[in-house]
Parts: sequence; structure tokens; C-alpha cells
Amino acid sequence: MPGASTGAETETIRKAGPLDITALVTVAMIWASAFIAIKVAVPETGPLWLAASRVAIGALVLAPYALWRGLVLPQTLRIWALVILMALFNVVVPFFLISWAGLTIDAGMMALLMGTGPFMALIGSHFFTHDDKINALKLIAVALGFSGVFVLVGGGALGQFGSTYVLAQLATLAGSLCYATSGLIVRRIPMPPTRLAFLTLCISAAILIAAALIVDGVPDALPGASALWALIYLGAFPTGLAYVMRYQLIRAIGFSTFALSIYMIPPFGVLLGFVILGEALQLKVIIALALILAGLYFARRGSGAAAPPSGPAR
Repeated sequence: MPGASTGAETETIRKAGPLDITALVTVAMIWASAFIAIKVAVPETGPLWLAASRVAIGALVLAPYALWRGLVLPQTLRIWALVILMALFNVVVPFFLISWAGLTIDAGMMALLMGTGPFMALIGSHFFTHDDKINALKLIAVALGFSGVFVLVGGGALGQFGSTYVLAQLATLAGSLCYATSGLIVRRIPMPPTRLAFLTLCISAAILIAAALIVDGVPDALPGASALWALIYLGAFPTGLAYVMRYQLIRAIGFSTFALSIYMIPPFGVLLGFVILGEALQLKVIIALALILAGLYFARRGSGAAAPPSGPAR
């Protein structure tokens, strides 16, 4: 079993090749469409049941393959702790925060704010990995990226700090920070990616379903057809398939390269929000998108300059 016997923190990442880039763009498209599905489903389900349902469906999607390959469980308390942290930071907390934000802000804005994850990853990877350090180009990228966030959120946000609109923006940023944190954790868990994804989703489903039952109770009725299909899509693709691809790519090419290479999520999210949901293309959204994409360009250049030689990936 690749990756099952060697500590993930000792693996050497490789420079992304054409197949890696194709996989990254595919994941970006799937995740950008997730914001559309969230906007469709969350008014009927509420944020907790939306998060719980998509995670449970995602676990069911992965179950046949994970069980066929043989379930792998952590062998030590340390690995169990890392897997639980992975579940919290990669699924439970960000899924709830983003679902809650979807009640208030546009899908395109959620995609843009989630696009800050790569800049957070640059900073985190510098301090917590041995082979993914920051450089001048990455510093420029961070400055541009967070300038885009400032334009998007607006200078008046502090004066409206208690408003639901601003809190929804901050919740999305917090979700992005959770993803950046989980990306640093996953390289330290020596488990095969699909089995890790399945175990993470099972733990997350148990936590979220319990929370939804305690807070919201049993739903009175099933959501309508549109919301139900959106839930199924969220579970099968952004939560199931895309998360396995994410784990595999992080192990192979490093989290900051993975995160930077999904720079298409913000423009895909804005475009899909405009085309499918009819969301307005505000000037600040266009400016923020330009700044974030410019930042991702410089970060990509900086990542390429610092990329290690090609090596074995597990």
C-alpha cells in the first residue's frame, strides 16, 4: 500500500507535470460549482443539515472502493489525533461555515474569498514544512491576494463588523484558513489517500449529524427536487471524488502548489454565479478577481522557482 508504511512528513514532493495540472483544473471546476449547489440547497436544508448530508453522501460514494481496498485505521494515538484534526479542519468546520455564509453572500463572492487559501498556504507551508519555503515572489503574491480581499470586503467592514453580511464574509475566510491548515496536516498522516478520505468523512458525518440533530432536530420533510439534486451533487463530486484527488495531489506535489494551481476556482465561481444564478458582476468583484489572479500568478512563479527536483511520490 503506497504511503501506508512510511511517514508522510518524510516524503519529497515533485514538480507538477501535465497530468497533475489537468487534475488540478478538474478539481477547481468541481469545487467552483460547489458554491452554486450550496446556494441552491442551503435555504431549504439549513447550514448544519447541508454540511451533514453532503458529508454522509460523500462517505457513501467512497465506501465501496475504500472497503474493497481494505479499511486502514490509524495505528497510534498520535495518528488518530491527526485524523480527527483533519476531519475538523478539512470538513466539519469549513463545511458549516461556508454553508452558513451561503445564506447571505453570493456564490461568486464565496469563491473569491475561498481563493485566499493559497496565500494562507504559502505562509503556513513556510513555517511548517521542510520543502515548501517562501520567497520574494511569494511575498508579492501574498500582498496582492490580500489586497484583493480588502477590495472585496471593503474598508467599511470594521464599522459594520456585527452585520450578517460581513460575518458571512469572515466565515468564508475562516473556512479558507481551515483548508490551509488541513493541507499542512495531511502530509503528516501515513495512510493511503482514499482510505484517509473515507475515514475523515465518516468521522465528520458522525459529528455533523449529531450536531444537526441537537441544534435543528429531525427535518420535517425532504428538500425540494432542486435542493435534493444539489445535495447529491455536493456529496458525490466536491465531497467524494474531488477530496480523494486533493489528498493524492497534496502528497505528490505539496499543498502550496496544489492550492496555487486551483487558481481557476475564483473565476469559475464568479462566472458560474453570473451565468447560472444571475449574480451581478460588481466592479469590486472584478477588481478583487484581478488582484487575486495576479497574486496567484506571482505565487505560481515563486513556487516554480523553489520547486524541488522530481522524486518519488506515494
